Amino acid sequence: MLRTSLLAAAALLLSTQLQAKTCELNIDSTDQMTFGAKELTVAADCTEVKLTLHHVGKLAKNVMGHNWVLTKTADYQPVASEGMKAGADNDYLTPGDARIIAHTALIGGGETTSVTFPVSKLEKGGDYTFFCSFPGHWAVMHGKLVFGG
Repeated sequence: MLRTSLLAAAALLLSTQLQAKTCELNIDSTDQMTFGAKELTVAADCTEVKLTLHHVGKLAKNVMGHNWVLTKTADYQPVASEGMKAGADNDYLTPGDARIIAHTALIGGGETTSVTFPVSKLEKGGDYTFFCSFPGHWAVMHGKLVFGG
């Protein structure tokens, strides 16, 4: 009986692992306040996303820091505007803001950071914007995330 239960538990764990799929996305940011892509696509069969942000510039975080923030498009500008008040210690994001789906830390030139988040936070065909929340950057450093494409 114990052996059968252990085998069943192992099979369930293996089937869960086989169904889980982490999709990896990479995006560059530059000293010219740009992202390397205007659109990122997450496949419908992904269960989570690992986004890695590379700052390929040379300028320091306090001068030309970048992060990657994901919100619904309707929330993008309010989150960015309100985040400026939160300051650099909070990556220019209001702590605990439920409108933020995912975000990386703020990084400077030559640095890399990543964030992993479940796609259960997304809706297929939803309207999502990613942006850099560093003051003034979000107006030009933004793009679209497509889920289910």
